[in-house]
Amino acid sequence: MPLLEFFEWLAATSTSAALRESHYLYLVILATHVLTLTVFLGTAIIVDLRLLGLVMTRVPVSQILSQLVPWTTGGFVIMAASGSLMFYASPTDRFVNLFFRAKMAMLVLAGLAVWMFFRTAHRSIDGWDNDPVPPMAARLAGGLTLLLWIAILVAGRMIPYQQYWFG
Repeated sequence: MPLLEFFEWLAATSTSAALRESHYLYLVILATHVLTLTVFLGTAIIVDLRLLGLVMTRVPVSQILSQLVPWTTGGFVIMAASGSLMFYASPTDRFVNLFFRAKMAMLVLAGLAVWMFFRTAHRSIDGWDNDPVPPMAARLAGGLTLLLWIAILVAGRMIPYQQYWFG
């Protein structure tokens, strides 16, 4: 498997080994990942709940998006960077981990769902922006991404415990 061989080579690099063996740097990166995860998920969940028509129904969706999407995006960028560094520290362990693979697959699906929302329902936001309950396409996007964020969070939390599930 060429990809596994690449990750084995990557794990053998001096910087990957140094990061993996660091007493404090890896923990700082992990803490950064978790803290920016809370920023990302907190803001994304508020957006999704508004798209579902469950919270802040008197606030226009465009106002919520304009206020929270920059925070969501910033949280995601830092979270992805710190996650990439955590992957770099142990690429072969992550590559063979089923929970990691599931998390990455769901992350791609969530990204596609967000992209689809902005390419479809969001384009007609002027017509439903003030509605307490957005149209079905927006609600589907909000519900799907909300479920995916929760599943991604669970899969990510399970990554260190794969051996307990699959021996």
